[in-house]
Amino acid sequence: REQIKNPVLLRQSVVMIVLVVAGFMAHGSLGIESCVVALTAAGVLMLISGERIEEALAHVEWTTLVFFAGLFIIVGALSEVGVIGMLAQALIGVTGGSTFVAMLVLLFASAVVSSFLDNIPFVATMIPILLSMEATGMDVAPLWWAVSLGACLGGNGTLIGASANVVMSDIAKKHGHEITFGGFMKYGFPVMLVTVAVSAVYLVVRFPPM
Repeated sequence: REQIKNPVLLRQSVVMIVLVVAGFMAHGSLGIESCVVALTAAGVLMLISGERIEEALAHVEWTTLVFFAGLFIIVGALSEVGVIGMLAQALIGVTGGSTFVAMLVLLFASAVVSSFLDNIPFVATMIPILLSMEATGMDVAPLWWAVSLGACLGGNGTLIGASANVVMSDIAKKHGHEITFGGFMKYGFPVMLVTVAVSAVYLVVRFPPM
């Protein structure tokens, strides 16, 4: 309670978050871009709170935004020059064109890579690769599931695997509870492997080899 400076604004923010989630779920059928939903909610909260625009912008994670902007530019350039297509063909070649094998390879590869790289840029890089594989006529529905499960669960493997881990670590350190990389990995990596193995069983049951 000591941390809540404005209970009324807190309740209003919770309502806006619920509306944003609903907007994200329905934006396709409504014909509205997800960015419009997010920016509209932000604008409404700015009007309600009376916050100064300069002060609000000062708290934006500009480094993170610039990083993602640069990432998307690089991925777009790689796709334009054909590198993404080459990676897709290489993956198809390694798996022998088998969707089932590619699914399991992507699941475990996504998990391991996402343990040491933030899972959001990893998934952003994988999207055009999967789209290129789909363009060859390959059924990529199981591959989307594999990348999603692998990247999400892989982020639990190490302290730097997910943005939430880093934020949590910083907060814990400020309160006198430092969490080291090794200390987190000692528990996180085995748990990650177990959950990915369970996901593999689920994918095998849902998408059995033909």
